[in-house]
Amino acid sequence: MNNIYKRIHSEIKKYDKIVIARHIGPDPDALGSQFGLKELIKTNFPNKKVYCVGASVAKFKFMGTLDKFNESWYDDALLIVTDTPDIKRVDGLDPTRFKHKIKIDHHPAVDNYCDIEFVDDTASSASQLIIELAFNTRMKFNTKAAEDLYIGLVSDTNRFMYSYTTAKTFELVSKLIKKTKLNFTTLYEELYLRPFKEIKFQGYLATHMNITDNGLGYLYLPDKILKEYDMDASTANNMVSGFNYIEELYAWVIFSEDKVNDNIRGSIRSRGPVINTVAQEFNGGGHAMASGVRLKTMEEMDKLIKALDKKVLEYKKEKRQ
Repeated sequence: MNNIYKRIHSEIKKYDKIVIARHIGPDPDALGSQFGLKELIKTNFPNKKVYCVGASVAKFKFMGTLDKFNESWYDDALLIVTDTPDIKRVDGLDPTRFKHKIKIDHHPAVDNYCDIEFVDDTASSASQLIIELAFNTRMKFNTKAAEDLYIGLVSDTNRFMYSYTTAKTFELVSKLIKKTKLNFTTLYEELYLRPFKEIKFQGYLATHMNITDNGLGYLYLPDKILKEYDMDASTANNMVSGFNYIEELYAWVIFSEDKVNDNIRGSIRSRGPVINTVAQEFNGGGHAMASGVRLKTMEEMDKLIKALDKKVLEYKKEKRQ
């Protein structure tokens, strides 16, 4: 058994209480890795108390119910954080207050904030890493664990279309389906089914997207527009992937006014320029082609747009050389 898998499995066995967290503004991989790991632990250690914490997202409520964090858990629980490279983006708790903590993540390393760090930025998703953990420690899957982890993986690879989908990804998915007899086709309806209001909203996004001469697309959604279309900031930002493969766009960003958290949420995507380094300059982060930020002011937003536009221009110049 690989040492990292053995160490994580050993820590899980030690604790009667385990808290699983992930990043703010969760996507299906954050939630899938979180809920999937909980199901794995409960299936293999039924007497343990396992809690998934963080803010919920209405769009992904079908994946499970989150637990309200209890301050007493700081004293005696093991913390496991999935899909979160930097400590400031952990949702719903303060990792520094736990005595023992584990990170399972596939983003490029940012902060080293856990006792055990299982980080592989060549993996397709945090969900893939948890599937690896399960197979390498002979943990048994129940149906819910298999479904959660498949949803997380297939979503973060955009149905296996992104470049960090590897032969290993396909091997693990094939093994998961064989071992669990997972009926994966039924999962797509829950993941991709959308109300008609979202289709109309997608039309608004396309109609109002600004495109620079260099090929950066950007759009700001004030709270008034979100309310008009009955959208929340999280759902709006998760629609950013709908602009893949548009000829005129090399990178694009959707900003949403988040009244609840008093900030501006930005989701950035790219089909060429490396954008996570730019996001990091604005206290955000993520993958080379998919990142996020939380901004405080419109001035910050304007500066980020200019920085991304410059990055797109640099990328185009490099391609011509």
